[in-house]
Amino acid sequence: MSWKRKQTLMRQKEYFETKLKDRRAMLSGKGVEAAAAGKDTIVRRLEADLRAVNKRLRVIAGHEKRTEELAKIKADRAAAPAKEEEAAKAEKPKKAPDQAKEKKPKAEKKPGGEKAPEAAKPQKSAEHHADAKAAPKKKPEAPAA
Repeated sequence: MSWKRKQTLMRQKEYFETKLKDRRAMLSGKGVEAAAAGKDTIVRRLEADLRAVNKRLRVIAGHEKRTEELAKIKADRAAAPAKEEEAAKAEKPKKAPDQAKEKKPKAEKKPGGEKAPEAAKPQKSAEHHADAKAAPKKKPEAPAA
């Protein structure tokens, strides 16, 4: 899509340059000096349009340059990892089986997906429930206004 945009901007640039050249030629034919021609509103608008188009073209050129750099980096990475991986594998010593960490036994599960009773959380005692029922909480009284 940027290619079409770039072509469009190039055509606009040529158009504005042609219009600006024609306008300056017309003003010089009338005997207007270059300093006064620079203050002409149509000339100023055409110059502003040219600056805007040039700025857009610079942005597109920056995107194209960045895309080329990324493609080059990607190609370099695609070629480099095969060599680096071989070197990395050769450097790493393998651990002996007796040095391996021992794993903790997992809790057994029932066929329904429930945990075994040993792994269940301990339930709260009956005393705790009795204390909670015996001492109801008081609501704070609203201040009389």
